[in-house]
Amino acid sequence: MNPRLTQSQQRTICAQLRRFKLKLLYKASIHGFTGAAFHQRCDNRSPTVSVGYNNSGFVFGGYTKQPFSQSGQYVNDDQAFLFTFNGENLIKYPVTNPTYAVRMIANSGPYFGETLVLVNGSQAVTYSNPGNYYNFPAAEMHGNDLNMTECEVYEVEGTTELERAWRTVIWESEKRTELIEYIKSYKPTVSSVTQPRVLLIGPVGAGKSSFFNSVSSVFRGHVTNQAIAGSSSTSLTTQFRSYSVKAGREGKPLPIILCDTMGLEETKGAGLDIDDLSSILKGHLPDRYQFNPSAPLHPEAHGYRTSPGLKDKIHCVAYVIDASKVSIMPTGLEEKLDAIRKKVNLIGIPQLVLLTKVDEACPLVKEDVRNVYKSGYIKDVVQEVGSRLGVPLSCVVPVKNYSEELELDMNCDILLLSAVIQMFRFVDDYFDELSDRMSSMQTTERNEVKKQLYQPE
Repeated sequence: MNPRLTQSQQRTICAQLRRFKLKLLYKASIHGFTGAAFHQRCDNRSPTVSVGYNNSGFVFGGYTKQPFSQSGQYVNDDQAFLFTFNGENLIKYPVTNPTYAVRMIANSGPYFGETLVLVNGSQAVTYSNPGNYYNFPAAEMHGNDLNMTECEVYEVEGTTELERAWRTVIWESEKRTELIEYIKSYKPTVSSVTQPRVLLIGPVGAGKSSFFNSVSSVFRGHVTNQAIAGSSSTSLTTQFRSYSVKAGREGKPLPIILCDTMGLEETKGAGLDIDDLSSILKGHLPDRYQFNPSAPLHPEAHGYRTSPGLKDKIHCVAYVIDASKVSIMPTGLEEKLDAIRKKVNLIGIPQLVLLTKVDEACPLVKEDVRNVYKSGYIKDVVQEVGSRLGVPLSCVVPVKNYSEELELDMNCDILLLSAVIQMFRFVDDYFDELSDRMSSMQTTERNEVKKQLYQPE
């Protein structure tokens, strides 16, 4: 039984519901356009998404958390909504009177509050009466074409809690202290670099600036907002910034620099310019360089480093991806990330993924961040983002940034600190690879690499 709802449409609905999968229960063209066939396959199943299709090409329907029955009664549901698709975009119409959200009628299919009925009266037709408990423009919802070519009902599969965590984490204050001390005492294997540089790359709003703020907060002992962060449809970061994390208010800089860039945007000529990326990776870009998405960096720009040393280059790239939006990542954005990944691979810089907003993506994690590695949903998202970005699962690290909190949380700190240590491990890999290359090169080439490795500050 093949679903008619496209994979992209399924992902859009799942993202709206903060769930991962839809399971097809009923398909009218196979089981029959009758109330009996619908109830036989869908009663006592919940939550559900019901979808209607017509010859005009409209895809529309409704969601309810309540299980279907044949009681004849109205059922209260404050989370119910109707929807229609405009291309790949979902338009949502919330219930206006939750008391009458859904009605359980034996001789019909999904019945949403005297407003929208699919398979009405056991016929391949839609009943539509906007204004009664749901408001929607009929022309926008279904194009006033009430003859149905198909009706499907999907059960929404919720988050599963795994019996065993798929990664081991020690959630104790002693572990937090141990991680902090490790980061403070870390030293790169190359003497010419005291602070490895990690470049954060990701879509607008994924949490790049927030990640720096969150790591800084751990070492400051309270939530801070040094880097500009917030919610916007376009990048709030307009300059290339190199942030050094300090151990305490007046403490020494930690052995890491987090470099922030403009957010990636789907459209061309917006967000981070991929041509600027090479300049960033190779260390040419000065701090506070003002990005211009319509024109790449010019060598004559103020502060441009013509001969950057190893300490100026990027030693690790971290892609920052919103866990709640992985399934609906636009094709244009995915293509940009793929082009970036290939460019970084050519230069030989290690890459990892910071999976942010795991609490927004999964109710289990929102309840307790320690469930992050017990969540079957988060594990599925990690596998999907690894597949989409072409990186091993071991390179995907879930984190929760500080966003609305006023006080620190030990468990969030442990995830953030663990991510920084993973960065250090990737940096070590970079320097090890550089040293290996030096040992296998001819004398002239070896001397050039040696100059990079041991160039003084």
